[in-house]
Amino acid sequence: MNPAIGQLVQTSLRAPRDAAGQIMALGLTREVLWTALALVAIFNAALLYFIFQTSETALPVPGYAERPLALFVIIAGMMVVYVHAMYWAGRMLGGSGTLNDLLALVVWFQMLRAAAQLVIMVVSLALPAAGLLLSLGVAILGVWIFLNFVTAGLRLASVWQALAVLIAAAVGLILGLGLLLTLIGLAAQGAT
Repeated sequence: MNPAIGQLVQTSLRAPRDAAGQIMALGLTREVLWTALALVAIFNAALLYFIFQTSETALPVPGYAERPLALFVIIAGMMVVYVHAMYWAGRMLGGSGTLNDLLALVVWFQMLRAAAQLVIMVVSLALPAAGLLLSLGVAILGVWIFLNFVTAGLRLASVWQALAVLIAAAVGLILGLGLLLTLIGLAAQGAT
């Protein structure tokens, strides 16, 4: 691993707002960011597909879980809708950040999350109880990191405003996901 990336990972875990500042200072172009988002969505879709294929569960699995392309479309679509929903919710709450800054932070967070999921999966295969505890710890740490990223990316006054943004964006995501699933369902049935 590149030492600079390793340092950025450590900073993200210890001081997420400092890491957010470093990521935003990179000034990545919109094309690079959207490409990175697509790559992260591909990795997450492949990981979820692998998990669905290898897990032995009695719970019913949605039909799209067996189609990697459908998983990719859903994951990428959710990220795109959520980024835009957060951006506009942040603007309504007085945030002054740019969409590029927020997108860069979301992509970096998704990369961290994907790496953490991979580690959790490996640990869970060897020690299921340890994997469960690790999953809980990662989830709690992930919420803290993401709240700080949103606060920095949208230049909000507090983490509480970031929480309000996430709640408002979640409502937008649910509405957008409903629309996306409806379109995918109609396309799968042959309707255009």
